[in-house]
Amino acid sequence: MSQDAPRKPRTSESEIGEPWMADRPSPAPRGGGDGWVTGGAVFAGVLMLCNGVLAVLQGIAAIADDDVYARIGTYVYELNLTGWGWIHVILGALVAATGYGVLKGAAWARFAGILLASLSLIAQFLFLPYAPVWSVIMMAIDVFVIWALAAQQEATGRRTA
Repeated sequence: MSQDAPRKPRTSESEIGEPWMADRPSPAPRGGGDGWVTGGAVFAGVLMLCNGVLAVLQGIAAIADDDVYARIGTYVYELNLTGWGWIHVILGALVAATGYGVLKGAAWARFAGILLASLSLIAQFLFLPYAPVWSVIMMAIDVFVIWALAAQQEATGRRTA
């Protein structure tokens, strides 16, 4: 084609061998869920930060004064409250730091967040007899955090592939 000749509009049924997509801008990536996933990951980071701080406070309460939580009878996974307190303090500090990393967009924080939210879920399950309602709420938050971070990881991998 010469420069002066008008160009015919190109359609998907253009002539064989003619690259009809070459001069078109690439379409915007589809996936209306990407915005939700990104927002969910940010929300998960905020929840991790808050969850970590609350777990530290929960652990301090268990360490400082054993009267905060009710005594239970025999329990299969029984551990004294001071032991549970230290578990919550350490896990809470790690979760809060990882939540900060998720908010900063650190790549390591997504995987670490999934791992720590899973550990937090297990710890809250084992802590059910001491604080049943609070543990169930925290378990639900941990499940959301795991989903949001796993979905964010998947969306990132899809874009680079």
